[in-house]
Amino acid sequence: MTRPALLAAALLAPALALADEPLKIPRARRDFAITANPGAAPWKKAVAVHASIDPMGKDQGGNAYDFRLLWTPAYLYVHFTCPYDSLTLKPNPDTKNETYALWDWDVAELFIGADFNAIHRYREYQVSPQGEWVDLDIDRKAMNGASAVKWNSGFEVAAQIDTAKKVWYGAMKIPASSILNGVPGAPERNEPGLKFRLNVFRLAGKEPVKGVGPSRSIVWKRIGNPSHHTPEVFGEAVLLK
Repeated sequence: MTRPALLAAALLAPALALADEPLKIPRARRDFAITANPGAAPWKKAVAVHASIDPMGKDQGGNAYDFRLLWTPAYLYVHFTCPYDSLTLKPNPDTKNETYALWDWDVAELFIGADFNAIHRYREYQVSPQGEWVDLDIDRKAMNGASAVKWNSGFEVAAQIDTAKKVWYGAMKIPASSILNGVPGAPERNEPGLKFRLNVFRLAGKEPVKGVGPSRSIVWKRIGNPSHHTPEVFGEAVLLK
């Protein structure tokens, strides 16, 4: 894909995305230290996007959540607000090292790719309520879990649990280079008008289970089958000025 093809011709003001238009991501004034605090000043510019359905489109009620996105030339920032009735947390959390199979517990996920000519290639980023993390380099045509998990994006995460309000917050600071590297024609850094293909997920359940599936998944864009790894139905997003 050529660089002009990656840039949108017109940019609109920040607003909640309709089902048939790209999600519009506003630009942060400057880079900032990652924080899960929803009241922190940088997040006030981001628009909350509500996600409330399972992969088949069924409303998930109390497991619905909001996510927010911001960008700078160097980073993509993501924030999750996840109300809960109960949390299923991994014992003895490790926040220093990558936690493989984090999806067997409560977690929030971003799947994102910039190559519209190779939608099977994208990156996956996850954060748990305890601040655990995992990042994966995905190639759906050559799925290799061991190889995917060895990839290191250099992203940062933050998380906090408000037990009084029964809501957990997660945040990610993702280097733009980790998304754009290897994409033909892509710029080296984020730019206004740059488009991505993405989907956003939350996994919530009363006990650990293997895999995902409708009983645990709350998604932004309906998938139509249990697997999150269905890039054919990812939504689109565009970076605003």
